[in-house]
Amino acid sequence: MSKITCIIIEDEPLAVKVLKDYIAEVPFLDLQGTFKDAILATDYLRHHTVDLMFLDIHLPRLKGMAFLKTLSHPPAVIITTAYHQYALEGFDLNVTDYLLKPFEFERFLIAVTKVKTTTKAILQATEAPETKDFVFLNVQKKKVKVLFSEIIYIESQREYVKIVCTKKEYLSKMSTHEIEALLPANRFKRIHRSFIIAVEKIESYTAEVVEVNGVAIPIGRGYREVIENL
Repeated sequence: MSKITCIIIEDEPLAVKVLKDYIAEVPFLDLQGTFKDAILATDYLRHHTVDLMFLDIHLPRLKGMAFLKTLSHPPAVIITTAYHQYALEGFDLNVTDYLLKPFEFERFLIAVTKVKTTTKAILQATEAPETKDFVFLNVQKKKVKVLFSEIIYIESQREYVKIVCTKKEYLSKMSTHEIEALLPANRFKRIHRSFIIAVEKIESYTAEVVEVNGVAIPIGRGYREVIENL
C-alpha cells in the first residue's frame, strides 16, 4: 500500500513540531506541507490532493471548523485542539478522530491507524472485483449481516451511522467515510456530507432533493454533479 499523504494546518510552532516528529515516526505517513492558516491551505488544496489533514480549530483569519465546512470533498481529517467542546461538531462533519492537546504518540498512532484502515478498505473496494452482496456491521456488540440490496440510505448521526433498510434500521458506531469504504461504489453514492443513498432505490430527483422509497434526501451543494452523472 502506498503512503498516506498528509498536511498540517496549525499556527502554533510547538504544536507543528510535535506533529512533524510524530509523523516522522510513522512509516506509512508522508508529510506534504504545513500551513499556519486555513487560507494558505485552501490555496494548496486547489492544486493538490492529499489523503489526510491534521487540523487545528483556533486558527487566524478562518477557524478550523468553518474551513472544513467550505470543502465539498474533504480528505480524512484529524482535529488537533486544546478545546474539547467542539468534539460533537467535529463528528457531525465526519472527522476521523479528535485529539486533545497535549496528546501522546500512542494516541496519535491510534488516530492515524484509523485513517490507514479506511484508506486500505477504499483501495480494496476499488481494486477487487465485487463478489459480496452484503456487509457485516457492528450493532449493539453483535456483527449483523446487512444485504446491499436492502439498504435504502445511510445517515450520519454524529459518531454513529443509521442504516435504513427495507425491513428495519440499524445504528452502528462508525463514520460515513468508514461505511462508504465498505460499499460498492457503483451501487451507493454520497449526495450530502451526511447522506449516502442506494442508487437502485432512487424514485425521482431534483437539483435539491432525491427521493428514495418515499423519503426526501437533501443534495449537498458540492454533490450535485454526483446525481447529474448517474
